[in-house]
Amino acid sequence: MVRYINELANGSLRGKRVFVRVDFNVPLDESGNITDDVRIRRVLPTINALLDEDAIVVLASHMGRPKGQVVPKFSLAPVAKRLGRLLKKDVTFLPDCVGAVVKQALAEAPAGAVLLLENLRFHPGESANDREYSRALADGIDVYVNDAFATAHRSHASVVGITEYVPECYAGFLMKAELDYFHRAMDNPMRPLVAIIGGAKVSSKLGAMANMVNLADKVIVGGAMAFTFLKSMGFGLGKSLVEEDMVAQAGEIFRQAIEKGVRFYLPVDCVAGDRLAPDADTRVVPIQEIPRGWMGLDIGPATTTLFNEVIQNAKTIIWNGPMGAFEIDAFSRGTRAMVHNVANTYALTIVGGGDTDVAVQKSGEVDRISYISTGGGAFLELLEGKTLPAIAALESRCGSGGGD
Repeated sequence: MVRYINELANGSLRGKRVFVRVDFNVPLDESGNITDDVRIRRVLPTINALLDEDAIVVLASHMGRPKGQVVPKFSLAPVAKRLGRLLKKDVTFLPDCVGAVVKQALAEAPAGAVLLLENLRFHPGESANDREYSRALADGIDVYVNDAFATAHRSHASVVGITEYVPECYAGFLMKAELDYFHRAMDNPMRPLVAIIGGAKVSSKLGAMANMVNLADKVIVGGAMAFTFLKSMGFGLGKSLVEEDMVAQAGEIFRQAIEKGVRFYLPVDCVAGDRLAPDADTRVVPIQEIPRGWMGLDIGPATTTLFNEVIQNAKTIIWNGPMGAFEIDAFSRGTRAMVHNVANTYALTIVGGGDTDVAVQKSGEVDRISYISTGGGAFLELLEGKTLPAIAALESRCGSGGGD
């Protein structure tokens, strides 16, 4: 079983050096300014709980994909400034995440100090889950806390490897919330359970869809991936995105759903465009009437109405993936309508995935969604029924004395 930091006895962390794996991979503008600090805010409860116990909090995260090289634009320095303002206290930013500079800072830090390490991925050992790098991260650390659900599907050094070298390991409050909501929706859900799956590619969500067919009462498929399913039924779809090598597998998932009595819904109309561009020519057409050379880029109004009817009696809704190319205004209405309709149900609503999260944030309906997950890949792997590497590490490698 995973242990959480709320299980720690009062006073047990005073003066201890606590390594907290967080996800501060926040978006930056061209000037290096943070444009959205939601990921920082979501871990404040864990950080504050540790500070209340007078721990020395050592925060570690990645930023972008520097591929084991020092890339200045992926520095976490801007995060240290924003975090300091949010915590209303000084945050010491360290120019590396291992080595002498970190060792000295740990030795000198007083109880209640907050340290932020530089980008973990500036070292190739992070993504490689290298043992020596893991050992270096753990050097001088008394307690490990994982509060980075968004990276929980990665077998990286700061997620998995480090747990072999730290005596005590726990999950933070964000990780707890993510897992609690997911298990409420998947293990013993209030029914009907409706799964809404969107996005571009079937291939990235095939495992999740196959698993949801075994769990859900209804499955709604939108986004470009719907065209691969429609192609398996023989529809002509113009130049709409179809993964030809996935057509047979999509058809098999549909067949299995029907055999199991799962209601399976696909778009009946779409907003078609002559190209994927803000100035594209567009028209609303039935799925069977997408013009030659055009492509479907959003669900249409009839589909929006259909999908809304499908979710009205839902008691639990899990949603991953937008209904169209919502980043372009002309093709955003289907996704925006789905956000509004999901928010207006009386169901437990759980939204996961980076694009879906962005769509909800833009809609202004955030407060009306039960839970918005911080994870994309991790959320999908849970939908597939997999055990996340981070959770496996917390369950099997910690609490047994740790060490080498």
